[in-house]
Amino acid sequence: MTAFYQPEDLSAADAIAAIGEDLALFDDWMDRYQFIIELGRKLPPYPAEWQDEAHRVKGCQSQVWLAAADKGEKLYFTGASDAAIVSGLVALVLRVYSGRPRAEILATPAQFLHDLGLIGALSTNRGNGVAAMVERIQALARG
Repeated sequence: MTAFYQPEDLSAADAIAAIGEDLALFDDWMDRYQFIIELGRKLPPYPAEWQDEAHRVKGCQSQVWLAAADKGEKLYFTGASDAAIVSGLVALVLRVYSGRPRAEILATPAQFLHDLGLIGALSTNRGNGVAAMVERIQALARG
């Protein structure tokens, strides 16, 4: 399960709060973007054989792939992108959702992306893409 993102926060709400605190450390969006890019560089390696149409997230301008593993009560996710900033956004989304019970995933809407200022700071295409990632994760949680 090394390809799958292991949660570092106790809950999705804790992850969102921690991301907010991390982003607040920076005075401007250029520094926040650099921080987000660094998060993407720390993602677990994504298996090349999963870089296919079955795992591709539709609605993203960049290539984005997402895979899930059902481990008992919890779903674990892994993902990757061919764009540095989008890889960082994948890392943020995985921090919130990976390793959580289905009910918690479904109870955590994409609104946090707006609340953290991410959607407003991204291009429309990237904003739509990150929302498509969350929708794909929630669809997987619905089964």
